Amino acid sequence: MLRSAPLSTGVLGQMLERARHQAPTYEEVGATRHLELPAGYRRDAHEQQVVGAPDGFPRAREALQHWRAHPGAGTRVFPTDPVTEGATVLLLLRFGPLQIVAPCRIVYVIDEKDRFGFAYGTLPGHPERGEERFVIERRNSGWDFRITAFSRPDQFLVRLGSPVARRIQLRVTRQYLRSLTRYVTENSSP
Repeated sequence: MLRSAPLSTGVLGQMLERARHQAPTYEEVGATRHLELPAGYRRDAHEQQVVGAPDGFPRAREALQHWRAHPGAGTRVFPTDPVTEGATVLLLLRFGPLQIVAPCRIVYVIDEKDRFGFAYGTLPGHPERGEERFVIERRNSGWDFRITAFSRPDQFLVRLGSPVARRIQLRVTRQYLRSLTRYVTENSSP
């Protein structure tokens, strides 16, 4: 949903409370878990490999769990509580005097020794319909950060401006990858 910016914490709290009672806007909830992306959607897979930093994985895990990729991509998360399965969040992207508010639900969390991640799915009011998965995985020589998604426009204006919306979506995804990697490398111990 498109709103004038900025939105107060009180207004965001009301929007969040409404979103908590909504069901996802797509039937294929959890489809990114096994990378079985459904037909009828755009499918995306992006990866950032971080080589030569095997000790960076714990910091990357903590960063992903606490939404550190999102601010560097120009996305504000409300609330900023750690990632928890079943939690509802609002993603806020600012465009001049306007702000896109995109309600999402964390549909699953992966929490393993050498792999951590989560996926969120869209809720009513989100400009897109689908799911996005963020996973970091430890490797012998470092760690990988992968983003996998399926989506399609869910609002008239987004469908109308689909080429522009798609460019924004891909730009934000690439910024998530760079942002988390930069956060981890800049905040690593010497």
